[in-house]
Amino acid sequence: MIRISGPQARLALERLIGRVPPPRQAALARVRDPSTGEVIDEALALWFPGPHSETGEDMAELQLHGGPAVIAAAFAALAAIPGFRPAEPGEFTRRAFGNGKLDLTEAEGLADLIAAETPAQLRAAFRQLKGQIGDRAEMWRSQIIEALALVEARIDFSDEADVPENLIAPAILTAQHLHDEMAAVLADNGRAERLRDGLVVAIAGPPNAGKSTLLNRLANREVAIVSPHPGTTRDVIEVHLNLGGYPVTLLDTAGIHEGHGPVEQEGIRRAKARAEAADLVLWVTDGSAIGRTVDDIAETLILSNAWRIYNKLDLVGDKLWISNELGSADSFILSALTGVGLDRLVAALSAYVADYFAATESSVITRARHRHALGETAAALDRAVRLGPSGREELIAEELRAAANTLGRLTGRIDVEDVLDVIFREFCIGK
Repeated sequence: MIRISGPQARLALERLIGRVPPPRQAALARVRDPSTGEVIDEALALWFPGPHSETGEDMAELQLHGGPAVIAAAFAALAAIPGFRPAEPGEFTRRAFGNGKLDLTEAEGLADLIAAETPAQLRAAFRQLKGQIGDRAEMWRSQIIEALALVEARIDFSDEADVPENLIAPAILTAQHLHDEMAAVLADNGRAERLRDGLVVAIAGPPNAGKSTLLNRLANREVAIVSPHPGTTRDVIEVHLNLGGYPVTLLDTAGIHEGHGPVEQEGIRRAKARAEAADLVLWVTDGSAIGRTVDDIAETLILSNAWRIYNKLDLVGDKLWISNELGSADSFILSALTGVGLDRLVAALSAYVADYFAATESSVITRARHRHALGETAAALDRAVRLGPSGREELIAEELRAAANTLGRLTGRIDVEDVLDVIFREFCIGK
């Protein structure tokens, strides 16, 4: 599908198919090269006159057969028309934003919808595209402006007989109510933003414990190189999974021990750093190691957010010295090589991820930019509330004005040029 947007979109149809179909009705047409009259393809053509189009401008679509020669010939025919050029990444959506068809949060939702890999990400992106964030932000902003109008009326018309004196108290009450609402939204510990990138689960532990084998087993494919020799994994390997409909990023890290040589030591340093930053650590040890006790292994568990994975059950035989750990909710005995015991770990991981993201289904915040804007807005409202009904009216008005402006930046109403390029460059060509 070739999409054409701009004041000369109508001209493109006239040149390529010789006519303009009725608005929003698909028409079968032969697409010709204007310079030679040669038929390029037989396609469907659609015409969307502005402002009732996706971009708010005149817009045309040609639904062609997808062969490379057809597409190349159609692009060449369009490029030969003066004033036509290929679209930049995200340009269609940016024009829709500029023409008021989308606010900035809805544009971000469209980008997330395109990039969604799991059902949970898809649901969150669709809610944002349909205005869950922007509509609520605009509702908050209108209430702030109403409160600001009360304060400014008191400032500007204090000598008028028909202007009540008790205008500041209801404005402060509104600011308090909105501050409490935003504080509740901000109190999700950033989990909604994590839904875009996925929960991070690091597989860590001493060398040759079977970490890479476990990664391959969980990923259902050969991702990491497996070797009987310790220290095979030097750098961190990332794998993205759909676990129960939620995104998860698995990290296979280098064996944590006293390394030899700068390369191995750097791999161990990176492994420790990624494990410490992960949401959950699967601490893998060799369950077949004879002569070690549970307490010895427990001492190597350097992180509080870790589950113990006793691997190599296939080599344990009748020496199941870790059997006392089987009843623990955060301890698992399995064989990554054969897959025995893996079902319990996968089920526990799925439940953990679902519980982690459970509260994000109704979350307003999906990006760090949203959190920053709401945090600044809540702070300005809090400062206004702290001034109180008897505070200086000019200062209260200034704090309310700052809160309204911050919410305006969230939706793109004001002062967003510095973030537009960052947002729209995420899009692919033609969106």
